[in-house]
Amino acid sequence: MHRILMTGAAGGLGKLMRAPLREMAPVLRLADLADAGPAQEGEEVVTCDLADAAAVDAMVEGVDFIVHFGGMSVENTFEVILQSNIRGTYNLFEAARRQGKPRILFASSNHAIGFYEREARLDANAPLRPDSLYGVSKCFGEALASYYWDKFGVESVCVRIGSCFPEPRDRRMLATWLSPADLARMIRCIATAERVGHTVLFGASANREQWWDNSHAAYLGWTPQDSSEPYRAAIEAAHPPKPCDDPAVRYQGGGFAAAGHFED
Repeated sequence: MHRILMTGAAGGLGKLMRAPLREMAPVLRLADLADAGPAQEGEEVVTCDLADAAAVDAMVEGVDFIVHFGGMSVENTFEVILQSNIRGTYNLFEAARRQGKPRILFASSNHAIGFYEREARLDANAPLRPDSLYGVSKCFGEALASYYWDKFGVESVCVRIGSCFPEPRDRRMLATWLSPADLARMIRCIATAERVGHTVLFGASANREQWWDNSHAAYLGWTPQDSSEPYRAAIEAAHPPKPCDDPAVRYQGGGFAAAGHFED
């Protein structure tokens, strides 16, 4: 690879992955509507509104691999979700189709299946059960990725990210935490695999509590190496358990599943 594109460069995941991605190719193109900061050596910084098809087309030109973190990363109004996550994702895949079909890592989310109860052990064949408009937009992105593979041969891996932060922040994240180092290792596996077709991958580290099964994607060779377990004692001390019938505890989507409709 000569040039990697990372969208959402000014966001949380973008900031965490900027240095690891810089090591994977001679040129890292960083894109966001917000300020991603000055370009460092080996970087290109571009401002792009994902809802602007022409701007997205220019952003994708000349890239060999796309890490798509861009868009609204939490629940919001349908109009905001529509422009950033639905229209924006369509624009990205369509630009990729026209610009040489680079492989895409699409940052999906656990909120695409957030209304499953925590006792359920899921793999990629489980029917979608989004817990929010944000989750619905990730279901759309996964369906779009499937369509662009079947119709046009655009390869993609849709990563249903659990909770990627430097450290887990609460009891739920003891199960959903994805360490930045494990995410970086995952990206490298996705970028360098001989073939990925269209694959759905759950993004969680090797935590003691496991809700998701990635055996279908073993061909990627990604084996998470980190675990939330070293943080367990401190988190359990700081966060008393909630009632087991609390929707935030009952469902895998946590607070997203417990929350009311955003526009009410």
